[in-house]
Amino acid sequence: MSKIENSKIYLGKELEAVFFRPMLTGKEADALGVRVLYNVPAPTTLRMWKRSGDILQKYSSTGWNGVQSDKVQKALELAQVKAETGYSAQDYFNLVYENIAGRADVNMDDLSGTELEAAETALFKESIAESIRATMWVGNTARADSLGYNTFDGFLHRILAALDNGMTYMQYDPTDPEVEEDPNRIESLFANMLEASHAALKELKSQGNLVIFATSDLCSEYEATLDKAALDSAWLSRQNGHNGLFFRGIPVVDVQLSKYLAPLPDMPKTFALLTDRRNLTLAVNTSDFPGTEVRMWYNPDEMQNRQRAIFMAGCDFLLDELITFAWIP
Repeated sequence: MSKIENSKIYLGKELEAVFFRPMLTGKEADALGVRVLYNVPAPTTLRMWKRSGDILQKYSSTGWNGVQSDKVQKALELAQVKAETGYSAQDYFNLVYENIAGRADVNMDDLSGTELEAAETALFKESIAESIRATMWVGNTARADSLGYNTFDGFLHRILAALDNGMTYMQYDPTDPEVEEDPNRIESLFANMLEASHAALKELKSQGNLVIFATSDLCSEYEATLDKAALDSAWLSRQNGHNGLFFRGIPVVDVQLSKYLAPLPDMPKTFALLTDRRNLTLAVNTSDFPGTEVRMWYNPDEMQNRQRAIFMAGCDFLLDELITFAWIP
């Protein structure tokens, strides 16, 4: 066998159960680091409930004087997107075969259609998941098609467009003499971001959902700073590595976007974003719009295996006051 010719199509509940729900719920969703809404009825609305004020009252045996629960909400726009990939028949077979060969529970002398279909599905899901993650951060619908990542607006584009709407932001200049001479300049940057943050964001720290999303260069420099500490624990960390980075108990997460940011002139190459995880939301919908499907087939004329997925996706943040953004312009 040197090619895979069986066509597969996922629609409706099968599309949800086999393809999208496994990569948008549980550990897969947690790895994105933001709130994920999958198949929430359209129109999709972001909501966050605020704690009411003083609800205690002097007792009265009759009447009602309840306090109305408070919430903020914002409509999240979803865009119809299409993902398509094509492989030569030989390359496609090798990729799928490699995925199967890496599993200990597969009899390589008896590959059923089910095994091949699972490997094909896993291959396409990985590609879609990474494209969604990248677009979630760097997407800009006004960008030229040649540069890509323009199917829906990502967090960075939306944040840069809203800087003057009450958001806390600062520019980071590593060439500034005062900054350049600071041996702990990334730690100082994070400290300045936390100090400058809106009171509403600081108050959420005790709930354990604050996070600093940062580019790889900032994370690497911060990790090197931690290794300089003259402690036995630092000596061990230099050998064993760090199991996650933290600043004053707040996780520092590497967004791993360097290869995506480099060719995009409208995106900052270095940034740090302090926020509450629940403030950033990615939404994907495969149930409320016509035409959603995943299809995989073999084109004999081109001797090519093709994959296509059609669905709705979008992302946004809810509150400007829950964002502190620092970047190199």
